[in-house]
Amino acid sequence: MLSTDQLLAAFAVVVVVAWFWHHLGIRQLALRHARQATRRANVQLLDQSIYLRKIRLVRSNATLLAFERSYEFEFATRGDRRYLGWVVLTGRRLTRLELQPYSEDHWLQ
Repeated sequence: MLSTDQLLAAFAVVVVVAWFWHHLGIRQLALRHARQATRRANVQLLDQSIYLRKIRLVRSNATLLAFERSYEFEFATRGDRRYLGWVVLTGRRLTRLELQPYSEDHWLQ
């Protein structure tokens, strides 16, 4: 028979694992948005990865509170210089996607 402390500890572990699993799914969604944006802009997503920069609670239109996750990624026009891009998701909804201003002819200068 499990004690109350053991049940609470097991429940806490399950909650943490479930939140981590959910977060990985949202990270994949953010990566998909970054891939689509770089493909449309005809630039290369570098390292095929995206990095969580910030997570915070915000008010949401759909729910009272939601997690806002800000991700950062790098891209290049020709592979010689790295530029930054950002994806912001509120819950699972894309709220902002930006690419740092870049110039394809900067190497001519």
